[in-house]
Amino acid sequence: MLPVFRSSQFLEQHVSALSQFYQQHAIDPQGGYFQAIAANGEAEEKGLKQLVSSTRLAYIFAHVGLLDNNTEYLQLAEHGFKFVEQQHFDPQRQAYNWVLDDDSPIDKSNLCYGLAFVVLMYSAAVKLGRAGAKQQLAATFDLMEQRFWQAEWGLYADEASADWLELSDYRGQNANMHACEAMIAAYEATQEQRYLHRAITIAQNICLRQGYTTDGLIWEHYQADWQVDWDFNRDDPKNLYRPWGFQPGHQTEWAKLLVMLSRHHKAGWLLPCAEKLFGFAMEKAWDHQYGGLYYGIAPDGSVCDDEKYFWVQAESFAAAALLATATGKQEYWSAYDSLWKYSWQFFCEAQHKPWWRVLSREGQVQDPLVARPGAKIDYHTIGACLEVLRAMQA
Repeated sequence: MLPVFRSSQFLEQHVSALSQFYQQHAIDPQGGYFQAIAANGEAEEKGLKQLVSSTRLAYIFAHVGLLDNNTEYLQLAEHGFKFVEQQHFDPQRQAYNWVLDDDSPIDKSNLCYGLAFVVLMYSAAVKLGRAGAKQQLAATFDLMEQRFWQAEWGLYADEASADWLELSDYRGQNANMHACEAMIAAYEATQEQRYLHRAITIAQNICLRQGYTTDGLIWEHYQADWQVDWDFNRDDPKNLYRPWGFQPGHQTEWAKLLVMLSRHHKAGWLLPCAEKLFGFAMEKAWDHQYGGLYYGIAPDGSVCDDEKYFWVQAESFAAAALLATATGKQEYWSAYDSLWKYSWQFFCEAQHKPWWRVLSREGQVQDPLVARPGAKIDYHTIGACLEVLRAMQA
């Protein structure tokens, strides 16, 4: 018998079980978190620490700790905060090291995407009442503004060299999407209008202005003047952060963010745009034979990557629940149930445990690790459950 996926009890059980897995298996007593973990909990490549996974797990421990009033989780969040501050941050460069190995930087790339998650992490620290967190949040925001914000486009650039002297010509929606997410969190933690204004500006410019040239959908890659780059990574469609094609998971992730924005900003375009993006993903990317959402859709509407990624399903069920509560339309709860039914069977194997990272179209596990640096730490799954709980309790 299937669980009642819409029940708060089910979602809370799922959050609790996943959080316990990382509590038991991800804590590096030397600092930070183990980020490569097998399904049995065994940690691999213990010294490898990537900025996005470091910040994401700290954020999760903070929010689950707040949800359950769990002192141990709050302490584990602090464990992560300190590691980011003391090891990832390089005061000489005024930058965050992208990848560490045994606390030594092996990749000093400066990515806006990474700074967005530092902002997100500090938003959680502010909610915990951590001393100095509001100032650290502001300092990270200021760093993003100084190094990446391009006022003439109203969007962030993507990547700079380790010494900050060279800015890549590549422009992408992904860094801006996660910056929007971080700014919403920063606003909710501080009530400072500048964060909300920045989130609104990003959303308008990605979803409306840039979407104007792509039939209202979100394309991933752009040139320095924000012209669509249809060919970037065409020969590398499985690139971790910059895959080719329309990403159904990013259409639904934007749908979720637009509904979240609508809580704080009343604009007539937000919900219709969210509905269109979600509708595209379910119409074009749902696998009617095996279930689940495909990873990539080519501009001609064909499937360019038929694998199933954990985060795509998780962000999509969160978007479905938020749209259901915002619009009152039953069709979104139906989509929510379908996404959960598929995910519960294939990604969770009908257990409250960490999801597999990626499956074949038919549902075969493609990666034996359930956590992988920069690629998965169950931030999307736990975060999606937390967001659905929030929407249901509103």
